[in-house]
Amino acid sequence: MAAVRVEAVLAAAEEQEAEKRRSITVEKELELEYDLGNLLAVDRNPPPAAALRGAGPRREALLRALARDNTQLLVSRLWELPAERAGGAGGPLVAQLPEPTFRLPREKPPPKPRPPTRWEQFARLKGIRRKKKTSLVWDEQAKEWRRRWGYRRAGGDPSRAWLAEVPAGADPEEDQFARLRREKRERVARNELNRLRNLARAHRAGSAVPAAPLHPTGHQDRDELRRVARVARVSTASLGRFQPRLPKESAEPPSRSGGKKRRFEPLLGNLAAERSRQLEVLRDMGSKKPVLDITRAVNKQLRQEEAEAAAANKGKKQSKRGKRGRRQQRPGRSGKKSGARRQPQQQKPAGGGTGGGRRKKA
Repeated sequence: MAAVRVEAVLAAAEEQEAEKRRSITVEKELELEYDLGNLLAVDRNPPPAAALRGAGPRREALLRALARDNTQLLVSRLWELPAERAGGAGGPLVAQLPEPTFRLPREKPPPKPRPPTRWEQFARLKGIRRKKKTSLVWDEQAKEWRRRWGYRRAGGDPSRAWLAEVPAGADPEEDQFARLRREKRERVARNELNRLRNLARAHRAGSAVPAAPLHPTGHQDRDELRRVARVARVSTASLGRFQPRLPKESAEPPSRSGGKKRRFEPLLGNLAAERSRQLEVLRDMGSKKPVLDITRAVNKQLRQEEAEAAAANKGKKQSKRGKRGRRQQRPGRSGKKSGARRQPQQQKPAGGGTGGGRRKKA
Protein backbone atom coordinates (compact mmCIF):
# COMPACT_ATOMS: atom_id res chain seq x y z
CA MET A 1 0.00 0.00 0.00
CA ALA A 2 1.45 3.35 -1.02
CA ALA A 3 2.25 5.74 1.79
CA VAL A 4 0.18 8.91 1.98
CA ARG A 5 2.19 12.05 2.51
CA VAL A 6 1.06 14.57 5.11
CA GLU A 7 1.63 17.48 2.72
CA ALA A 8 -0.83 16.04 0.19
CA VAL A 9 -3.53 15.58 2.83
CA LEU A 10 -3.09 19.15 4.08
CA ALA A 11 -3.18 20.53 0.53
CA ALA A 12 -6.41 18.64 -0.21
CA ALA A 13 -8.01 19.98 3.00
CA GLU A 14 -6.99 23.55 2.11
CA GLU A 15 -8.50 23.20 -1.37
CA GLN A 16 -11.78 21.95 0.09
CA GLU A 17 -11.92 24.86 2.54
CA ALA A 18 -11.15 27.36 -0.22
CA GLU A 19 -13.88 25.81 -2.38
CA LYS A 20 -16.39 26.23 0.47
CA ARG A 21 -15.41 29.87 0.91
CA ARG A 22 -15.73 30.47 -2.83
CA SER A 23 -19.25 28.99 -2.74
CA ILE A 24 -20.45 31.60 -0.21
CA THR A 25 -18.30 34.54 -1.35
CA VAL A 26 -19.61 36.52 -4.32
CA GLU A 27 -17.94 39.62 -5.71
CA LYS A 28 -19.95 42.23 -7.61
CA GLU A 29 -18.88 45.53 -9.17
CA LEU A 30 -22.09 47.23 -8.04
CA GLU A 31 -23.67 46.30 -4.74
CA LEU A 32 -27.16 44.83 -4.92
CA GLU A 33 -30.22 46.71 -3.70
CA TYR A 34 -32.03 44.74 -0.99
CA ASP A 35 -35.58 44.76 0.29
CA LEU A 36 -35.40 42.17 3.03
CA GLY A 37 -39.02 42.73 4.03
CA ASN A 38 -40.11 41.33 0.65
CA LEU A 39 -37.07 38.99 0.30
CA LEU A 40 -36.08 40.94 -2.80
CA ALA A 41 -32.63 41.66 -4.27
CA VAL A 42 -32.12 43.88 -7.35
CA ASP A 43 -28.94 43.40 -9.38
CA ARG A 44 -27.86 46.52 -11.31
CA ASN A 45 -24.78 44.87 -12.84
CA PRO A 46 -25.18 44.41 -16.62
CA PRO A 47 -24.77 40.77 -17.70
CA PRO A 48 -22.35 39.91 -20.50
CA ALA A 49 -24.27 40.47 -23.72
CA ALA A 50 -22.14 38.09 -25.79
CA ALA A 51 -22.94 35.10 -23.59
CA LEU A 52 -26.70 35.79 -23.58
CA ARG A 53 -27.06 35.83 -27.35
CA GLY A 54 -28.68 32.76 -28.81
CA ALA A 55 -30.06 29.75 -26.97
CA GLY A 56 -27.73 27.05 -25.79
CA PRO A 57 -26.18 25.31 -22.79
CA ARG A 58 -23.71 28.16 -22.26
CA ARG A 59 -26.50 30.70 -21.90
CA GLU A 60 -28.48 28.50 -19.49
CA ALA A 61 -25.37 27.88 -17.38
CA LEU A 62 -24.66 31.63 -17.19
CA LEU A 63 -28.22 32.42 -16.09
CA ARG A 64 -28.14 29.68 -13.44
CA ALA A 65 -24.80 30.95 -12.10
CA LEU A 66 -26.10 34.54 -11.98
CA ALA A 67 -29.27 33.47 -10.12
CA ARG A 68 -27.22 31.38 -7.70
CA ASP A 69 -24.81 34.24 -6.87
CA ASN A 70 -27.64 36.73 -6.26
CA THR A 71 -29.48 34.22 -4.07
CA GLN A 72 -26.30 33.63 -2.08
CA LEU A 73 -25.92 37.37 -1.48
CA LEU A 74 -29.54 37.62 -0.34
CA VAL A 75 -29.19 34.66 2.06
CA SER A 76 -25.95 36.07 3.45
CA ARG A 77 -27.72 39.37 4.15
CA LEU A 78 -30.58 37.49 5.87
CA TRP A 79 -28.12 35.80 8.23
CA GLU A 80 -27.01 39.24 9.41
CA LEU A 81 -30.50 40.04 10.76
CA PRO A 82 -31.39 39.44 14.44
CA ALA A 83 -32.86 35.98 14.94
CA GLU A 84 -34.62 34.06 17.69
CA ARG A 85 -35.88 30.57 18.43
CA ALA A 86 -39.56 30.05 17.66
CA GLY A 87 -41.43 27.86 20.12
CA GLY A 88 -38.68 27.57 22.73
CA ALA A 89 -35.05 26.52 22.76
CA GLY A 90 -35.63 23.51 20.49
CA GLY A 91 -37.60 25.42 17.88
CA PRO A 92 -36.40 26.61 14.48
CA LEU A 93 -34.32 29.75 14.06
CA VAL A 94 -36.47 32.62 12.77
CA ALA A 95 -35.12 35.94 11.46
CA GLN A 96 -36.91 39.21 12.19
CA LEU A 97 -37.54 40.84 8.82
CA PRO A 98 -37.67 44.65 8.60
CA GLU A 99 -40.49 46.65 7.06
CA PRO A 100 -40.65 46.31 3.25
CA THR A 101 -39.56 49.30 1.17
CA PHE A 102 -40.90 48.31 -2.28
CA ARG A 103 -44.63 48.46 -2.84
CA LEU A 104 -45.66 45.28 -4.64
CA PRO A 105 -48.77 45.17 -6.87
CA ARG A 106 -51.91 43.34 -5.89
CA GLU A 107 -52.43 39.76 -7.00
CA LYS A 108 -56.19 40.31 -7.45
CA PRO A 109 -57.88 43.49 -8.73
CA PRO A 110 -59.31 45.80 -6.06
CA PRO A 111 -62.99 45.25 -5.26
CA LYS A 112 -65.49 47.51 -6.96
CA PRO A 113 -67.19 50.10 -4.73
CA ARG A 114 -70.68 49.25 -3.54
CA PRO A 115 -73.37 51.27 -5.35
CA PRO A 116 -75.16 53.74 -3.04
CA THR A 117 -78.60 52.90 -1.73
CA ARG A 118 -81.63 55.05 -2.33
CA TRP A 119 -81.32 56.68 1.08
CA GLU A 120 -77.63 57.44 0.52
CA GLN A 121 -78.44 59.12 -2.79
CA PHE A 122 -81.18 61.18 -1.14
CA ALA A 123 -78.92 62.16 1.76
CA ARG A 124 -76.15 63.23 -0.61
CA LEU A 125 -78.64 65.28 -2.64
CA LYS A 126 -80.05 67.03 0.44
CA GLY A 127 -76.71 67.39 2.20
CA ILE A 128 -77.68 65.20 5.16
CA ARG A 129 -74.69 64.09 7.18
CA ARG A 130 -74.65 61.02 9.31
CA LYS A 131 -74.31 61.65 13.02
CA LYS A 132 -72.77 58.89 15.04
CA LYS A 133 -74.91 57.76 17.97
CA THR A 134 -73.97 55.62 20.91
CA SER A 135 -75.26 52.06 20.83
CA LEU A 136 -76.30 52.12 24.52
CA VAL A 137 -78.91 54.39 26.09
CA TRP A 138 -80.36 54.61 29.60
CA ASP A 139 -83.71 52.84 30.06
CA GLU A 140 -85.84 54.58 32.69
CA GLN A 141 -88.17 51.64 33.13
CA ALA A 142 -85.51 48.95 33.59
CA LYS A 143 -83.03 51.35 35.30
CA GLU A 144 -80.11 50.04 33.26
CA TRP A 145 -78.18 50.66 30.08
CA ARG A 146 -79.66 48.92 27.07
CA ARG A 147 -79.19 48.83 23.33
CA ARG A 148 -80.70 51.59 21.25
CA TRP A 149 -81.98 49.14 18.60
CA GLY A 150 -82.61 45.43 18.29
CA TYR A 151 -83.38 42.76 20.84
CA ARG A 152 -83.94 43.99 24.42
CA ARG A 153 -83.67 47.61 23.35
CA ALA A 154 -84.37 50.55 25.61
CA GLY A 155 -88.07 51.15 26.11
CA GLY A 156 -88.96 47.59 25.13
CA ASP A 157 -91.15 46.36 22.32
CA PRO A 158 -94.55 48.16 22.33
CA SER A 159 -96.25 44.99 21.06
CA ARG A 160 -94.97 43.06 24.11
CA ALA A 161 -95.92 45.67 26.71
CA TRP A 162 -98.53 44.75 29.34
CA LEU A 163 -100.35 48.06 28.82
CA ALA A 164 -101.33 49.68 25.51
CA GLU A 165 -102.70 53.19 25.21
CA VAL A 166 -105.82 53.69 23.10
CA PRO A 167 -105.14 56.57 20.68
CA ALA A 168 -107.61 59.40 20.28
CA GLY A 169 -110.34 58.75 17.72
CA ALA A 170 -109.77 54.97 17.68
CA ASP A 171 -112.44 52.35 18.16
CA PRO A 172 -112.57 51.52 21.87
CA GLU A 173 -113.54 47.93 21.07
CA GLU A 174 -110.43 47.35 18.90
CA ASP A 175 -107.69 45.12 20.27
CA GLN A 176 -104.70 47.46 20.57
CA PHE A 177 -102.24 44.60 21.15
CA ALA A 178 -103.31 42.97 17.88
CA ARG A 179 -102.96 46.32 16.12
CA LEU A 180 -99.41 46.76 17.43
CA ARG A 181 -98.46 43.25 16.35
CA ARG A 182 -99.94 43.84 12.90
CA GLU A 183 -98.06 47.13 12.50
CA LYS A 184 -94.84 45.43 13.50
CA ARG A 185 -95.33 42.70 10.88
CA GLU A 186 -95.99 45.38 8.27
CA ARG A 187 -92.82 47.25 9.22
CA VAL A 188 -90.76 44.07 9.03
CA ALA A 189 -92.21 43.21 5.61
CA ARG A 190 -91.63 46.76 4.35
CA ASN A 191 -88.03 46.72 5.53
CA GLU A 192 -87.46 43.35 3.87
CA LEU A 193 -88.96 44.64 0.63
CA ASN A 194 -86.71 47.71 0.73
CA ARG A 195 -83.71 45.47 1.36
CA LEU A 196 -84.54 43.32 -1.68
CA ARG A 197 -85.04 46.45 -3.79
CA ASN A 198 -81.62 47.75 -2.80
CA LEU A 199 -80.07 44.39 -3.65
CA ALA A 200 -81.81 44.30 -7.03
CA ARG A 201 -80.76 47.91 -7.75
CA ALA A 202 -77.16 47.09 -6.87
CA HIS A 203 -77.35 43.97 -9.06
CA ARG A 204 -78.69 45.99 -12.01
CA ALA A 205 -75.98 48.60 -11.55
CA GLY A 206 -73.24 45.94 -11.53
CA SER A 207 -74.52 43.97 -14.54
CA ALA A 208 -74.31 45.06 -18.16
CA VAL A 209 -77.91 44.04 -18.98
CA PRO A 210 -80.54 45.87 -16.90
CA ALA A 211 -82.84 43.53 -15.03
CA ALA A 212 -86.58 43.85 -14.69
CA PRO A 213 -87.81 45.78 -11.64
CA LEU A 214 -89.22 43.93 -8.65
CA HIS A 215 -92.95 44.11 -8.10
CA PRO A 216 -94.04 44.95 -4.55
CA THR A 217 -97.20 42.90 -5.01
CA GLY A 218 -97.31 39.17 -4.37
CA HIS A 219 -97.73 38.19 -8.05
CA GLN A 220 -94.14 37.34 -9.01
CA ASP A 221 -93.64 34.52 -11.45
CA ARG A 222 -91.12 31.71 -11.10
CA ASP A 223 -88.29 33.51 -12.91
CA GLU A 224 -88.61 36.64 -10.78
CA LEU A 225 -88.65 34.62 -7.57
CA ARG A 226 -85.59 32.66 -8.69
CA ARG A 227 -83.78 35.89 -9.55
CA VAL A 228 -84.68 37.49 -6.22
CA ALA A 229 -83.50 34.40 -4.34
CA ARG A 230 -80.19 34.42 -6.23
CA VAL A 231 -79.66 38.15 -5.57
CA ALA A 232 -80.39 37.67 -1.87
CA ARG A 233 -78.01 34.70 -1.70
CA VAL A 234 -75.02 36.42 -3.34
CA SER A 235 -75.47 39.51 -1.15
CA THR A 236 -73.41 37.83 1.58
CA ALA A 237 -69.61 37.97 1.70
CA SER A 238 -69.33 34.21 1.09
CA LEU A 239 -71.65 34.35 -1.98
CA GLY A 240 -74.12 32.01 -0.30
CA ARG A 241 -71.75 29.12 0.32
CA PHE A 242 -72.92 28.68 3.92
CA GLN A 243 -76.61 29.48 3.36
CA PRO A 244 -79.20 26.67 3.43
CA ARG A 245 -80.33 25.71 -0.07
CA LEU A 246 -83.89 25.52 -1.31
CA PRO A 247 -85.33 22.10 -2.25
CA LYS A 248 -84.85 22.48 -6.04
CA GLU A 249 -81.85 24.80 -5.97
CA SER A 250 -78.55 23.77 -7.56
CA ALA A 251 -75.74 22.66 -5.27
CA GLU A 252 -73.21 24.98 -6.93
CA PRO A 253 -73.37 28.48 -5.35
CA PRO A 254 -74.24 31.26 -7.83
CA SER A 255 -71.79 33.99 -8.76
CA ARG A 256 -72.34 37.68 -8.08
CA SER A 257 -72.29 38.62 -11.78
CA GLY A 258 -74.58 35.78 -12.85
CA GLY A 259 -71.96 34.15 -15.07
CA LYS A 260 -68.71 32.30 -14.61
CA LYS A 261 -66.40 33.48 -11.89
CA ARG A 262 -63.22 35.07 -13.13
CA ARG A 263 -60.04 33.25 -12.30
CA PHE A 264 -56.67 34.92 -12.02
CA GLU A 265 -53.32 33.23 -12.26
CA PRO A 266 -51.34 33.27 -9.00
CA LEU A 267 -48.08 35.14 -8.71
CA LEU A 268 -46.13 31.95 -8.07
CA GLY A 269 -47.64 29.69 -10.72
CA ASN A 270 -46.32 27.89 -13.77
CA LEU A 271 -42.79 29.27 -14.15
CA ALA A 272 -42.27 27.60 -17.53
CA ALA A 273 -45.35 29.31 -19.04
CA GLU A 274 -44.33 32.66 -17.57
CA ARG A 275 -40.82 32.26 -18.93
CA SER A 276 -42.13 31.44 -22.42
CA ARG A 277 -44.42 34.51 -22.36
CA GLN A 278 -41.61 36.83 -21.29
CA LEU A 279 -39.27 35.41 -23.94
CA GLU A 280 -41.94 35.89 -26.59
CA VAL A 281 -42.42 39.52 -25.56
CA LEU A 282 -38.66 40.13 -25.66
CA ARG A 283 -38.45 38.43 -29.05
CA ASP A 284 -41.19 40.66 -30.45
CA MET A 285 -39.53 43.78 -29.02
CA GLY A 286 -36.15 42.84 -30.45
CA SER A 287 -37.38 41.89 -33.91
CA LYS A 288 -37.12 44.47 -36.68
CA LYS A 289 -40.34 43.43 -38.41
CA PRO A 290 -43.50 44.56 -36.60
CA VAL A 291 -45.95 41.89 -35.50
CA LEU A 292 -49.09 42.16 -37.61
CA ASP A 293 -52.31 40.28 -37.06
CA ILE A 294 -53.51 39.79 -40.61
CA THR A 295 -56.99 38.61 -39.67
CA ARG A 296 -57.58 41.57 -37.39
CA ALA A 297 -56.25 44.03 -39.96
CA VAL A 298 -58.46 42.58 -42.73
CA ASN A 299 -61.55 42.69 -40.50
CA LYS A 300 -60.82 46.28 -39.57
CA GLN A 301 -60.45 47.26 -43.23
CA LEU A 302 -63.72 45.50 -44.12
CA ARG A 303 -65.59 47.24 -41.32
CA GLN A 304 -64.20 50.60 -42.41
CA GLU A 305 -65.26 50.04 -46.03
CA GLU A 306 -68.75 48.97 -44.95
CA ALA A 307 -69.10 52.07 -42.78
CA GLU A 308 -68.03 54.34 -45.67
CA ALA A 309 -70.46 52.63 -48.06
CA ALA A 310 -73.30 52.93 -45.56
CA ALA A 311 -72.57 56.63 -45.06
CA ALA A 312 -72.53 57.25 -48.82
CA ASN A 313 -75.84 55.39 -49.33
CA LYS A 314 -77.39 57.31 -46.46
CA GLY A 315 -76.42 60.62 -48.08
CA LYS A 316 -77.90 59.58 -51.44
CA LYS A 317 -81.17 58.51 -49.82
CA GLN A 318 -81.50 61.81 -48.00
CA SER A 319 -80.92 63.79 -51.23
CA LYS A 320 -83.54 61.75 -53.13
CA ARG A 321 -86.00 62.06 -50.27
CA GLY A 322 -85.54 65.85 -50.28
CA LYS A 323 -86.30 66.10 -53.99
CA ARG A 324 -89.43 64.00 -53.65
CA GLY A 325 -90.63 66.05 -50.71
CA ARG A 326 -90.67 69.33 -52.61
CA ARG A 327 -94.13 70.40 -53.61
CA GLN A 328 -94.46 70.34 -57.38
CA GLN A 329 -96.01 73.56 -58.67
CA ARG A 330 -98.80 73.40 -61.21
CA PRO A 331 -97.97 75.24 -64.45
CA GLY A 332 -101.37 76.90 -64.81
CA ARG A 333 -101.52 78.46 -61.36
CA SER A 334 -97.93 79.47 -61.31
CA GLY A 335 -98.30 81.12 -64.73
CA LYS A 336 -101.34 83.12 -63.69
CA LYS A 337 -99.78 84.29 -60.46
CA SER A 338 -96.51 85.18 -62.06
CA GLY A 339 -98.19 86.89 -65.00
CA ALA A 340 -100.44 88.90 -62.72
CA ARG A 341 -97.47 90.03 -60.72
CA ARG A 342 -95.13 90.85 -63.60
CA GLN A 343 -97.43 92.29 -66.37
CA PRO A 344 -98.43 95.98 -66.05
CA GLN A 345 -102.10 96.86 -65.69
CA GLN A 346 -103.82 97.47 -69.05
CA GLN A 347 -105.78 100.72 -69.59
CA LYS A 348 -109.50 100.43 -70.12
CA PRO A 349 -111.17 102.06 -73.17
CA ALA A 350 -112.75 105.50 -72.73
CA GLY A 351 -116.14 104.37 -73.82
CA GLY A 352 -116.26 102.03 -70.98
CA GLY A 353 -118.62 99.14 -71.16
CA THR A 354 -120.45 97.36 -68.51
CA GLY A 355 -117.41 95.57 -67.18
CA GLY A 356 -116.94 93.87 -63.92
CA GLY A 357 -114.33 96.43 -62.83
CA ARG A 358 -114.73 98.33 -59.61
CA ARG A 359 -115.54 102.02 -59.69
CA LYS A 360 -113.25 104.43 -57.96
CA LYS A 361 -114.77 106.93 -55.63
CA ALA A 362 -114.09 110.56 -56.38
